[in-house]
Amino acid sequence: MLNQNMISEATRLTRAGQLVDATALLQRMLRGESAPDAPDSHARVAPAQLDPPTIDVKANVVEEKESRRSTRVSSAPFRRKSTARFEGLNFPGLNLRGPLTRAPPATTDIAPEGTRFITGTFRSAEGSRNYKLFVPSRSPEKPLPLVVMLHGCTQSPDDFAAGTRMNFLAEERNCFVVYPEQPSGANQSKCWNWFRTGDQQREGGEPSLIAGITRQVIRDYPIDPKRVYVAGLSAGGAAAAIMAATHADLYAAVGIHSGLACGAASDLPSAFVAMRQGGGSKIADGGPPVPTIVFHGDRDTTVHPNNGDRIVEHTAKAAGLKAKVSDGRVPHGHAYTRTNLTDAGGRAVSEHWNVHGAGHAWSGGSPAGSYTDPRGPDATREMLRFFLEHSLPG
Repeated sequence: MLNQNMISEATRLTRAGQLVDATALLQRMLRGESAPDAPDSHARVAPAQLDPPTIDVKANVVEEKESRRSTRVSSAPFRRKSTARFEGLNFPGLNLRGPLTRAPPATTDIAPEGTRFITGTFRSAEGSRNYKLFVPSRSPEKPLPLVVMLHGCTQSPDDFAAGTRMNFLAEERNCFVVYPEQPSGANQSKCWNWFRTGDQQREGGEPSLIAGITRQVIRDYPIDPKRVYVAGLSAGGAAAAIMAATHADLYAAVGIHSGLACGAASDLPSAFVAMRQGGGSKIADGGPPVPTIVFHGDRDTTVHPNNGDRIVEHTAKAAGLKAKVSDGRVPHGHAYTRTNLTDAGGRAVSEHWNVHGAGHAWSGGSPAGSYTDPRGPDATREMLRFFLEHSLPG
Protein backbone atom coordinates (compact mmCIF):
# COMPACT_ATOMS: atom_id res chain seq x y z
CA MET A 1 0.00 0.00 0.00
CA LEU A 2 1.42 3.39 -0.95
CA ASN A 3 1.43 5.82 1.95
CA GLN A 4 1.43 9.39 0.64
CA ASN A 5 2.72 10.77 3.94
CA MET A 6 5.72 8.44 3.80
CA ILE A 7 6.31 9.31 0.14
CA SER A 8 6.25 13.02 1.00
CA GLU A 9 8.73 12.49 3.83
CA ALA A 10 10.98 10.43 1.54
CA THR A 11 10.87 13.26 -0.99
CA ARG A 12 11.94 15.74 1.69
CA LEU A 13 14.81 13.49 2.78
CA THR A 14 15.94 13.03 -0.81
CA ARG A 15 16.02 16.78 -1.43
CA ALA A 16 18.02 17.17 1.77
CA GLY A 17 20.61 14.70 0.45
CA GLN A 18 19.66 11.96 2.96
CA LEU A 19 19.23 9.17 0.38
CA VAL A 20 19.93 6.35 2.84
CA ASP A 21 17.16 7.54 5.17
CA ALA A 22 14.79 8.08 2.24
CA THR A 23 15.43 4.59 0.91
CA ALA A 24 14.92 2.97 4.32
CA LEU A 25 11.60 4.79 4.70
CA LEU A 26 10.38 3.67 1.28
CA GLN A 27 11.36 0.09 2.02
CA ARG A 28 9.34 0.22 5.25
CA MET A 29 6.36 1.44 3.21
CA LEU A 30 6.70 -1.38 0.65
CA ARG A 31 6.80 -3.92 3.52
CA GLY A 32 3.59 -2.44 4.91
CA GLU A 33 5.21 -1.05 8.05
CA SER A 34 4.41 2.30 9.61
CA ALA A 35 6.78 5.22 9.57
CA PRO A 36 9.07 5.75 12.56
CA ASP A 37 8.51 8.72 14.79
CA ALA A 38 9.31 11.94 12.96
CA PRO A 39 12.71 13.40 13.84
CA ASP A 40 13.11 16.75 15.49
CA SER A 41 12.57 19.22 12.64
CA HIS A 42 15.23 21.50 14.15
CA ALA A 43 17.92 18.83 14.24
CA ARG A 44 20.65 19.33 11.66
CA VAL A 45 21.85 16.26 9.85
CA ALA A 46 24.76 16.39 7.46
CA PRO A 47 23.67 15.32 3.97
CA ALA A 48 25.00 11.97 2.89
CA GLN A 49 27.68 11.99 0.21
CA LEU A 50 26.39 9.27 -2.06
CA ASP A 51 26.56 8.26 -5.70
CA PRO A 52 23.40 8.39 -7.80
CA PRO A 53 20.90 5.75 -6.66
CA THR A 54 20.18 2.56 -8.52
CA ILE A 55 16.57 2.00 -9.51
CA ASP A 56 16.20 -1.57 -10.73
CA VAL A 57 15.22 -4.68 -8.83
CA LYS A 58 14.85 -8.44 -8.82
CA ALA A 59 15.79 -10.37 -11.91
CA ASN A 60 15.36 -14.02 -12.68
CA VAL A 61 17.39 -16.75 -11.04
CA VAL A 62 20.13 -18.24 -13.14
CA GLU A 63 20.73 -21.93 -12.54
CA GLU A 64 24.27 -22.98 -13.44
CA LYS A 65 24.88 -26.56 -14.58
CA GLU A 66 28.30 -28.08 -14.99
CA SER A 67 28.49 -26.68 -18.51
CA ARG A 68 27.74 -23.03 -19.29
CA ARG A 69 25.96 -24.23 -22.43
CA SER A 70 23.30 -25.89 -20.29
CA THR A 71 22.53 -22.81 -18.18
CA ARG A 72 18.80 -22.52 -17.63
CA VAL A 73 16.80 -19.49 -16.50
CA SER A 74 13.84 -19.78 -14.17
CA SER A 75 11.12 -17.14 -13.99
CA ALA A 76 10.66 -17.73 -10.27
CA PRO A 77 12.68 -14.95 -8.62
CA PHE A 78 13.14 -16.66 -5.25
CA ARG A 79 13.48 -20.36 -6.19
CA ARG A 80 17.24 -20.64 -5.66
CA LYS A 81 19.24 -23.53 -7.06
CA SER A 82 22.99 -23.24 -7.14
CA THR A 83 24.01 -19.82 -8.38
CA ALA A 84 21.70 -16.80 -8.40
CA ARG A 85 22.12 -13.19 -9.39
CA PHE A 86 19.81 -10.37 -8.55
CA GLU A 87 19.39 -6.75 -9.49
CA GLY A 88 18.65 -5.49 -6.01
CA LEU A 89 17.25 -2.31 -4.62
CA ASN A 90 20.90 -1.45 -4.53
CA PHE A 91 21.66 1.92 -3.00
CA PRO A 92 25.12 3.11 -1.99
CA GLY A 93 25.53 2.97 1.75
CA LEU A 94 23.01 0.17 2.26
CA ASN A 95 24.03 -3.43 2.86
CA LEU A 96 21.68 -4.89 0.23
CA ARG A 97 22.34 -7.85 -1.99
CA GLY A 98 23.75 -7.04 -5.41
CA PRO A 99 24.50 -9.24 -8.40
CA LEU A 100 26.87 -12.12 -7.87
CA THR A 101 29.88 -12.53 -10.11
CA ARG A 102 29.07 -13.99 -13.50
CA ALA A 103 31.59 -15.25 -16.03
CA PRO A 104 31.75 -13.02 -19.12
CA PRO A 105 30.09 -14.47 -22.22
CA ALA A 106 32.19 -16.32 -24.76
CA THR A 107 33.17 -14.43 -27.91
CA THR A 108 31.13 -16.87 -30.00
CA ASP A 109 28.02 -15.92 -27.98
CA ILE A 110 28.48 -12.20 -28.66
CA ALA A 111 28.86 -11.97 -32.45
CA PRO A 112 29.08 -14.33 -35.42
CA GLU A 113 32.40 -15.31 -36.91
CA GLY A 114 33.63 -13.05 -39.69
CA THR A 115 32.11 -9.92 -38.14
CA ARG A 116 33.66 -7.20 -36.00
CA PHE A 117 32.68 -5.98 -32.51
CA ILE A 118 34.87 -2.97 -31.81
CA THR A 119 35.27 -0.43 -29.03
CA GLY A 120 34.81 3.31 -29.42
CA THR A 121 34.51 6.43 -27.26
CA PHE A 122 32.38 9.56 -27.58
CA ARG A 123 33.36 12.77 -25.80
CA SER A 124 31.53 16.07 -25.42
CA ALA A 125 31.10 18.90 -22.94
CA GLU A 126 28.61 16.66 -21.09
CA GLY A 127 31.21 13.95 -20.51
CA SER A 128 32.22 10.77 -22.29
CA ARG A 129 30.90 7.25 -22.83
CA ASN A 130 32.50 4.15 -24.29
CA TYR A 131 30.55 1.96 -26.66
CA LYS A 132 30.81 -1.31 -28.60
CA LEU A 133 29.93 -1.34 -32.29
CA PHE A 134 28.88 -4.38 -34.30
CA VAL A 135 30.00 -4.21 -37.94
CA PRO A 136 28.35 -6.78 -40.26
CA SER A 137 30.50 -8.86 -42.59
CA ARG A 138 28.93 -7.93 -45.94
CA SER A 139 30.19 -4.85 -47.76
CA PRO A 140 27.27 -2.45 -48.11
CA GLU A 141 26.09 -1.49 -51.58
CA LYS A 142 24.10 1.29 -49.96
CA PRO A 143 23.93 2.84 -46.44
CA LEU A 144 22.74 0.40 -43.78
CA PRO A 145 20.38 0.65 -40.79
CA LEU A 146 21.71 1.25 -37.25
CA VAL A 147 20.22 -0.08 -34.00
CA VAL A 148 21.20 1.56 -30.68
CA MET A 149 20.95 -0.91 -27.77
CA LEU A 150 20.78 0.34 -24.16
CA HIS A 151 21.62 -2.30 -21.54
CA GLY A 152 19.96 -2.78 -18.16
CA CYS A 153 21.43 -2.37 -14.69
CA THR A 154 24.62 -4.34 -13.91
CA GLN A 155 24.94 -5.31 -17.56
CA SER A 156 27.64 -4.53 -20.12
CA PRO A 157 27.56 -4.26 -23.92
CA ASP A 158 29.03 -7.77 -24.23
CA ASP A 159 26.51 -9.25 -21.78
CA PHE A 160 23.57 -7.47 -23.44
CA ALA A 161 24.71 -8.49 -26.91
CA ALA A 162 25.02 -12.13 -25.82
CA GLY A 163 21.64 -12.17 -24.08
CA THR A 164 19.65 -10.51 -26.88
CA ARG A 165 21.65 -12.02 -29.78
CA MET A 166 20.98 -8.79 -31.63
CA ASN A 167 24.33 -9.04 -33.44
CA PHE A 168 23.37 -12.40 -34.96
CA LEU A 169 20.06 -11.02 -36.24
CA ALA A 170 21.81 -7.86 -37.46
CA GLU A 171 24.22 -10.01 -39.47
CA GLU A 172 21.22 -11.71 -41.12
CA ARG A 173 19.61 -8.37 -41.99
CA ASN A 174 22.88 -6.50 -42.67
CA CYS A 175 22.64 -3.83 -39.94
CA PHE A 176 25.05 -2.02 -37.65
CA VAL A 177 24.41 -2.19 -33.89
CA VAL A 178 25.93 0.12 -31.26
CA TYR A 179 25.85 -0.49 -27.50
CA PRO A 180 26.53 2.62 -25.38
CA GLU A 181 28.04 1.67 -22.02
CA GLN A 182 26.93 3.20 -18.74
CA PRO A 183 29.91 3.23 -16.34
CA SER A 184 29.70 2.59 -12.61
CA GLY A 185 30.96 6.13 -12.08
CA ALA A 186 27.66 7.47 -13.44
CA ASN A 187 25.56 4.99 -11.48
CA GLN A 188 26.95 2.44 -9.05
CA SER A 189 25.09 -0.45 -10.71
CA LYS A 190 25.57 0.92 -14.24
CA CYS A 191 21.90 1.86 -14.64
CA TRP A 192 20.88 4.63 -16.99
CA ASN A 193 19.49 7.40 -14.78
CA TRP A 194 16.02 7.46 -16.33
CA PHE A 195 14.37 8.89 -13.18
CA ARG A 196 16.33 12.16 -13.04
CA THR A 197 14.88 15.22 -14.76
CA GLY A 198 18.34 16.28 -15.89
CA ASP A 199 18.58 13.01 -17.85
CA GLN A 200 15.19 13.42 -19.53
CA GLN A 201 16.08 16.40 -21.71
CA ARG A 202 17.34 16.75 -25.26
CA GLU A 203 20.20 19.13 -24.59
CA GLY A 204 22.34 17.78 -21.78
CA GLY A 205 22.70 14.76 -19.54
CA GLU A 206 22.68 11.17 -20.70
CA PRO A 207 20.34 11.72 -23.69
CA SER A 208 22.88 14.06 -25.27
CA LEU A 209 25.62 11.45 -24.79
CA ILE A 210 23.57 8.64 -26.32
CA ALA A 211 22.56 10.89 -29.22
CA GLY A 212 26.20 11.93 -29.61
CA ILE A 213 27.28 8.28 -29.91
CA THR A 214 24.53 7.71 -32.47
CA ARG A 215 25.59 10.69 -34.60
CA GLN A 216 29.28 9.76 -34.35
CA VAL A 217 28.59 6.27 -35.70
CA ILE A 218 26.38 7.70 -38.47
CA ARG A 219 29.23 10.02 -39.45
CA ASP A 220 31.99 7.42 -39.35
CA TYR A 221 30.25 4.45 -41.02
CA PRO A 222 27.93 3.89 -44.01
CA ILE A 223 24.69 4.42 -42.06
CA ASP A 224 21.35 5.47 -43.50
CA PRO A 225 20.28 8.35 -41.21
CA LYS A 226 16.62 7.68 -42.00
CA ARG A 227 16.86 4.13 -40.62
CA VAL A 228 18.24 4.56 -37.11
CA TYR A 229 16.49 2.88 -34.15
CA VAL A 230 16.87 2.66 -30.37
CA ALA A 231 15.93 -0.14 -27.95
CA GLY A 232 16.62 -1.07 -24.33
CA LEU A 233 15.83 -3.31 -21.37
CA SER A 234 14.55 -2.17 -17.97
CA ALA A 235 16.48 1.01 -17.07
CA GLY A 236 17.77 0.88 -20.65
CA GLY A 237 14.19 0.57 -21.87
CA ALA A 238 13.24 3.67 -19.90
CA ALA A 239 16.25 5.45 -21.40
CA ALA A 240 15.16 4.34 -24.89
CA ALA A 241 11.72 5.86 -24.24
CA ILE A 242 13.44 9.11 -23.28
CA MET A 243 15.52 9.05 -26.47
CA ALA A 244 12.39 8.62 -28.60
CA ALA A 245 10.62 11.46 -26.79
CA THR A 246 13.56 13.86 -26.97
CA HIS A 247 15.06 12.90 -30.36
CA ALA A 248 12.16 12.04 -32.65
CA ASP A 249 14.19 13.54 -35.50
CA LEU A 250 17.00 11.01 -34.95
CA TYR A 251 15.22 7.68 -34.34
CA ALA A 252 12.69 6.17 -36.75
CA ALA A 253 11.33 3.68 -34.19
CA VAL A 254 11.88 2.58 -30.58
CA GLY A 255 11.75 -0.77 -28.75
CA ILE A 256 11.08 -0.80 -25.01
CA HIS A 257 11.41 -4.03 -23.04
CA SER A 258 10.27 -4.04 -19.38
CA GLY A 259 10.72 -0.28 -19.22
CA LEU A 260 8.85 2.89 -18.32
CA ALA A 261 7.54 5.91 -20.19
CA CYS A 262 9.58 9.07 -20.52
CA GLY A 263 8.85 11.28 -17.50
CA ALA A 264 7.35 8.44 -15.45
CA ALA A 265 9.46 9.64 -12.51
CA SER A 266 11.35 12.78 -11.57
CA ASP A 267 13.14 11.66 -8.41
CA LEU A 268 13.74 8.66 -6.15
CA PRO A 269 10.31 8.49 -4.45
CA SER A 270 8.37 8.88 -7.70
CA ALA A 271 10.58 6.20 -9.26
CA PHE A 272 9.51 3.75 -6.55
CA VAL A 273 5.86 4.61 -7.18
CA ALA A 274 6.20 4.26 -10.97
CA MET A 275 7.92 0.90 -10.66
CA ARG A 276 5.40 -0.30 -8.08
CA GLN A 277 2.15 0.66 -9.83
CA GLY A 278 3.00 2.27 -13.18
CA GLY A 279 3.83 5.84 -14.09
CA GLY A 280 2.41 7.95 -16.89
CA SER A 281 4.42 10.21 -19.14
CA LYS A 282 4.65 13.83 -17.99
CA ILE A 283 6.29 14.99 -21.20
CA ALA A 284 4.15 17.41 -23.19
CA ASP A 285 2.92 16.27 -26.58
CA GLY A 286 5.24 17.44 -29.31
CA GLY A 287 3.98 15.98 -32.54
CA PRO A 288 3.31 12.44 -33.74
CA PRO A 289 4.81 9.70 -31.56
CA VAL A 290 7.78 7.65 -32.69
CA PRO A 291 6.60 4.17 -33.81
CA THR A 292 6.97 1.97 -30.73
CA ILE A 293 7.19 -1.75 -29.99
CA VAL A 294 6.83 -2.80 -26.35
CA PHE A 295 7.53 -6.14 -24.66
CA HIS A 296 6.54 -6.68 -21.03
CA GLY A 297 5.93 -9.78 -18.92
CA ASP A 298 2.66 -9.79 -17.00
CA ARG A 299 4.40 -11.40 -14.00
CA ASP A 300 7.05 -8.68 -13.80
CA THR A 301 7.42 -7.78 -10.12
CA THR A 302 10.27 -5.35 -10.83
CA VAL A 303 8.66 -2.89 -13.24
CA HIS A 304 4.89 -3.15 -13.06
CA PRO A 305 3.29 -4.35 -16.32
CA ASN A 306 1.07 -1.26 -16.28
CA ASN A 307 4.13 0.64 -17.47
CA GLY A 308 3.89 -1.13 -20.83
CA ASP A 309 0.34 0.17 -21.18
CA ARG A 310 1.43 3.69 -20.24
CA ILE A 311 4.07 3.73 -22.96
CA VAL A 312 1.57 3.11 -25.75
CA GLU A 313 -1.26 5.20 -24.29
CA HIS A 314 -0.22 8.33 -26.17
CA THR A 315 -0.36 6.43 -29.46
CA ALA A 316 -3.70 4.86 -28.63
CA LYS A 317 -5.29 8.29 -28.25
CA ALA A 318 -4.52 9.24 -31.85
CA ALA A 319 -7.55 9.45 -34.12
CA GLY A 320 -8.15 7.05 -36.99
CA LEU A 321 -6.06 4.15 -35.72
CA LYS A 322 -7.19 0.57 -36.16
CA ALA A 323 -6.50 -1.95 -33.39
CA LYS A 324 -5.91 -5.66 -33.93
CA VAL A 325 -5.48 -8.05 -31.01
CA SER A 326 -4.12 -11.56 -31.52
CA ASP A 327 -3.08 -14.35 -29.16
CA GLY A 328 -0.31 -16.89 -29.58
CA ARG A 329 2.04 -19.23 -27.76
CA VAL A 330 5.66 -20.19 -28.16
CA PRO A 331 5.97 -24.00 -28.49
CA HIS A 332 6.79 -25.27 -24.98
CA GLY A 333 6.98 -21.63 -23.86
CA HIS A 334 4.96 -18.57 -22.92
CA ALA A 335 1.61 -17.51 -24.31
CA TYR A 336 1.27 -13.88 -25.34
CA THR A 337 -1.21 -11.24 -26.45
CA ARG A 338 -0.12 -8.90 -29.23
CA THR A 339 -1.93 -5.60 -29.81
CA ASN A 340 -1.22 -3.75 -33.06
CA LEU A 341 -2.26 -0.19 -33.86
CA THR A 342 -2.15 0.84 -37.51
CA ASP A 343 -2.96 4.08 -39.28
CA ALA A 344 -5.31 4.54 -42.23
CA GLY A 345 -2.56 3.49 -44.63
CA GLY A 346 -1.96 0.22 -42.79
CA ARG A 347 1.34 1.44 -41.31
CA ALA A 348 2.10 0.01 -37.84
CA VAL A 349 2.24 2.79 -35.26
CA SER A 350 2.70 0.59 -32.21
CA GLU A 351 2.90 -3.04 -31.10
CA HIS A 352 2.43 -4.20 -27.53
CA TRP A 353 3.48 -7.75 -26.67
CA ASN A 354 2.07 -8.81 -23.29
CA VAL A 355 3.97 -12.01 -22.43
CA HIS A 356 1.92 -14.17 -20.08
CA GLY A 357 3.75 -15.69 -17.13
CA ALA A 358 7.03 -13.88 -17.90
CA GLY A 359 8.99 -11.87 -15.37
CA HIS A 360 11.63 -9.16 -15.68
CA ALA A 361 13.81 -10.58 -18.45
CA TRP A 362 14.46 -10.23 -22.20
CA SER A 363 11.85 -12.37 -23.95
CA GLY A 364 13.29 -15.14 -26.10
CA GLY A 365 16.85 -14.23 -25.14
CA SER A 366 19.86 -16.49 -24.75
CA PRO A 367 21.05 -17.80 -21.36
CA ALA A 368 24.56 -16.78 -22.46
CA GLY A 369 23.60 -13.31 -21.18
CA SER A 370 21.95 -12.14 -17.97
CA TYR A 371 18.26 -11.42 -17.39
CA THR A 372 16.82 -13.44 -20.26
CA ASP A 373 13.87 -15.80 -20.64
CA PRO A 374 14.34 -18.22 -23.56
CA ARG A 375 10.71 -19.38 -23.28
CA GLY A 376 9.23 -16.15 -24.54
CA PRO A 377 8.52 -14.88 -28.06
CA ASP A 378 11.71 -13.60 -29.71
CA ALA A 379 11.78 -9.91 -28.79
CA THR A 380 15.00 -9.34 -30.73
CA ARG A 381 13.62 -10.69 -34.00
CA GLU A 382 10.29 -8.93 -33.60
CA MET A 383 11.89 -5.60 -32.71
CA LEU A 384 14.25 -5.71 -35.67
CA ARG A 385 11.39 -6.69 -37.99
CA PHE A 386 9.33 -3.75 -36.66
CA PHE A 387 12.24 -1.34 -36.94
CA LEU A 388 12.98 -2.13 -40.57
CA GLU A 389 9.36 -1.42 -41.47
CA HIS A 390 9.92 2.24 -40.55
CA SER A 391 12.09 5.11 -41.71
CA LEU A 392 12.16 8.82 -41.05
CA PRO A 393 10.22 10.95 -43.54
CA GLY A 394 11.93 13.10 -46.12
